[in-house]
Amino acid sequence: MAYLGLFLTAFVAATLLPAQSEALLAGMVVAGYPPWWLVLVAGLGNVLGSTVNWWLGREAARFSQHRFFPIKSAALARARAWYGRYGKWTLLLSWLPIVGDPLTFAAGVMRERLRVFLPMVSIAKTARYAVLALVASRYA
Repeated sequence: MAYLGLFLTAFVAATLLPAQSEALLAGMVVAGYPPWWLVLVAGLGNVLGSTVNWWLGREAARFSQHRFFPIKSAALARARAWYGRYGKWTLLLSWLPIVGDPLTFAAGVMRERLRVFLPMVSIAKTARYAVLALVASRYA
C-alpha cells in the first residue's frame, strides 16, 4: 500500500497540480524501504504524470486558433521557434521544480514525438529520484 501511495503522489506531482513526492520518497528510504524499488515506483508514477501533461498539451494545441486559447498566436510562434532551436533537450530539465512540469506540457503543444519525449523525461525524472534516494539513504 505504501508503494501505491508513492506512485500516486509522484503521478500527481508530475501533473500541473501542486504536489510533492520527494519528501515521501525520502521518508520511505529513511524508514528502511529498498531505495531502488522506491526510485522505480516514483519514477514510473512521475513519468506517467508527465505523459499526461504531454497529452494535454497536444490536445490543447488543437484550440490554438480560438479566441479563448490562453497563448496568443505570436507568443506561440515564438515558442515554436525556441523549441525548434533547443527542442527535446529542454526535456532533460523536466526534473526542475516550477518549470519542469510546464515543459512537459509545452512539449505536447509543440508536437514532440512520444518516442523522443519518453526517454528524455524518464532520464530526468528518474535521475532526480535516484539522487534523492542516495542522499536520504545516508540518513537511514
